[in-house]
Amino acid sequence: MDIISLLAWLIVGAVCGWLASLLLQGRMNLLGDIIFGIIGAVVGGVLYMLVIKPGATAFDFLSVVVAFVGAVILLGLVRLFVGRAEAL
Repeated sequence: MDIISLLAWLIVGAVCGWLASLLLQGRMNLLGDIIFGIIGAVVGGVLYMLVIKPGATAFDFLSVVVAFVGAVILLGLVRLFVGRAEAL
């Protein structure tokens, strides 16, 4: 993965994190949602490029969907565990 692809995933991840926070009715702050969205989108994007479409270098609709799903899953897991920790 070159630097341009990484930067593109970071931008897509930020947008996906923001959209995921809207979908999940944000309980964290916006910056936290975006950061976890970036992490989830980058992980989802890397898995997409390694498993689903090896050697993919460009974005397509499915890669953006995978990034969004990765952001939603990671953000949901973080909120699940943070919510449990706050309840204790």
